[in-house]
Amino acid sequence: MSTVDTVRGPVATAELGRTYMHEHIFILTADVQRNHPGEWGEEDARTADAAARLRALAAQGVTTIVDPTVIGLGRDIPRIQRVAEEVPELNIIVATGLYTYDSVPFFFRHRGPALNEALGADVPDPMVDMFVGDLTEGVAGTGVKAGMLKCAIDHEGLTPGVERVMRAVARAHHETGAPITVHTHPGSRTGEVVKRVMCDEEGVEPSRIVLGHSGDTADCDHLTALADAGFVLGMDRFGLNLETTFEARADTVIEMCRRGYAGHMVLSQDASCYIDWIDPDVMVFLPQWHYLHLGDDVLPYLSEHGVSAEQITTMLADVPRRLFEGS
Repeated sequence: MSTVDTVRGPVATAELGRTYMHEHIFILTADVQRNHPGEWGEEDARTADAAARLRALAAQGVTTIVDPTVIGLGRDIPRIQRVAEEVPELNIIVATGLYTYDSVPFFFRHRGPALNEALGADVPDPMVDMFVGDLTEGVAGTGVKAGMLKCAIDHEGLTPGVERVMRAVARAHHETGAPITVHTHPGSRTGEVVKRVMCDEEGVEPSRIVLGHSGDTADCDHLTALADAGFVLGMDRFGLNLETTFEARADTVIEMCRRGYAGHMVLSQDASCYIDWIDPDVMVFLPQWHYLHLGDDVLPYLSEHGVSAEQITTMLADVPRRLFEGS
């Protein structure tokens, strides 16, 4: 029986059910919050609010979420454990990796590959061992094992820092078999860079990689080419409609289903209970960016426009299950 690690322990992949593959609980700037915690407020109140939001999501029939919050996004596993204890009906899969669009954090600047030239030796990258440890031993002594790997490439492209993280994630994948999600910028066609670096050069099978935020483009020919290469497309920013619209995101999924690619897509919202990157006053301009938008608005729209119940089940249950089973 195939299993995947969650915050509360291993779960059979057959029991994952309806799965949202990209939902954060908290996105925080850790140093700022630790030193200037005023906006965060009371820990118990934040935890209770998150649990209430996640219970509402579970009440819609969602049984699993993947929280790809890693280094660079304020990951705090003990905090997530406290939330998970209040929502036993929901599986929460956490991730390991590093989130940057440019440089690596200073911690890594003079460790690993950075020493190669100075020492005239092939120095292993400590990132790989850190990621593997999170997946096989658990995160920070909590006993919670990550179930997914995460990296990013945005419009800045393949900077040295981005490339280093990408290769470290690929190597951790080979040691553990964990699937990968990559934050991409489809307008810059960074999925093609992921293919070259992670697949062609590092040997990761495209079927084990979710190209996150693929739904940020309506270029279905580009998405079709990536799906034909074997990738899973993350149509995972429903509700985040500052530079696009609800209809554009949904119509892209409809067209890709019409072309026969439901088996290459996952759906999600990239929402969170609290994100300190955005002034709370700005959030009023994103009224659909929350956990319930998919169930309340997107799925009915897809159904009304020709996406079958079978295709919806494929995107929400079958593709996530296959990702974690490695098949």
